[in-house]
Amino acid sequence: MKVVISGYGKMGHMIESILIRRGIEIAAISEDVQSLSPELTKECVCIDFTTPDAIRANYKWLADNFKAVVIGTTGWDDIMTKVIGSFYIAGTPMIYSSNFSIGVNAVFAAVARVSAILKEYNYTPHIEEIHHAHKLDSPSGTAKVISRIVNDALGVKPDITSVRQGEVPGTHIVKFKSDVDKIKISHEAFSREGFAEGAVVAAMMTENVSGVHEFKELILK
Repeated sequence: MKVVISGYGKMGHMIESILIRRGIEIAAISEDVQSLSPELTKECVCIDFTTPDAIRANYKWLADNFKAVVIGTTGWDDIMTKVIGSFYIAGTPMIYSSNFSIGVNAVFAAVARVSAILKEYNYTPHIEEIHHAHKLDSPSGTAKVISRIVNDALGVKPDITSVRQGEVPGTHIVKFKSDVDKIKISHEAFSREGFAEGAVVAAMMTENVSGVHEFKELILK
């Protein structure tokens, strides 16, 4: 497998180190993916951690020119139907997630189960997410996914509190409160390494999947 890293910020650097550690070939690292040769990209999986604006500008090019694509960039929910449609039309496998951390995806499963159990009872859900001051989207993509999971299973859309401070990699806390108790499910990332590791795992998965998949669907089967 050959990989192109699209976006060379902190996540891009972390993904680079994991690919090197795993012995996976890095074909290119680019801040302008459309400048790359299609002859090269057709042989490569793209791992994209850029910006919402870059995804809006690049998604069709990614779908048309890469062997497969992994998207970890968030903040493009409003064009998700167009993005997914472009990959299906191009026949290019794509795996996306608001958060590629294995731990966070386990939390997704736990939240779904707890929400389903509490459906017949009087619990009010709330989500708090805390991230570094440089994060562009608010609420986080992960918090939005958790909100959808809770709403689907519990029938109540939770409020989301977003905090931006320092260099916090990412913390998500899901609370279910009743008149008699409170349930709390939380995930705290110690670094960005877990996100990057999961994205590389997703890139490896593209070798054996077709179509478009959210990462949690693949690891929680």
